[in-house]
Amino acid sequence: MSEVLLNAVVRNETGKRMNRLRSTDKIPGVYYAHGETNINITATPLAMKPLIYTTNTHLINLKLDNGESKTCILRDVQFDPITDRPVHFDLQGVKENEELTVQIPVVLNGSPKGVKDGGTIQHIMHKVRVSCLPKFIPEQIILDISDLGMNDSIHVRDIKIENVRVLDNAASAVVAVVPPTVVKEEVAAVPGAVTDATVAAATTAAEPEVIAKGKKPVEGEAAPAKK
Repeated sequence: MSEVLLNAVVRNETGKRMNRLRSTDKIPGVYYAHGETNINITATPLAMKPLIYTTNTHLINLKLDNGESKTCILRDVQFDPITDRPVHFDLQGVKENEELTVQIPVVLNGSPKGVKDGGTIQHIMHKVRVSCLPKFIPEQIILDISDLGMNDSIHVRDIKIENVRVLDNAASAVVAVVPPTVVKEEVAAVPGAVTDATVAAATTAAEPEVIAKGKKPVEGEAAPAKK
């Protein structure tokens, strides 16, 4: 994977005083690593831009103003909820002989056969969690989806990267091609329209009531004989 140079300044300001740094167009951050003392730092938005506004994962060559140099990765960035500007970042130090866990972006390549038949692409997992040595960290995972037909999918178990262990559930779907959703339209009743139910009701109402002629026989008596 590619390496990005980041120049930063060691800072003493903490807590509320970090707001003063932000007002001078500087982003406060922290570098930390297992077995090392945390280092509070600041960097400019321009220096951070290649690390924040990208879908790729990079190793960072951190150069401090005191002459120290660190190899690390960007672990987290916090943004202002109103302005969406970065307000803080975390850098995690790495060692070349120790594996680390990172999330790698998934990029889709190609036009699936199923889409040409009317299907829709569902990109379910946009990042995949992997573990490997720093030198083997992939910038991104590119999946060729050209051969996916209708109802086909690619699962985590299908991702094979040399020297990299994929940690997510093997049965999880990363991308799939699904049939279009068919919405059944219900026809609204039109006032005054003639329906089968209306015709049936009208026919029943039009039938005349049949009334028998002659005296109704009293219970227990025989009916009068016909003449």
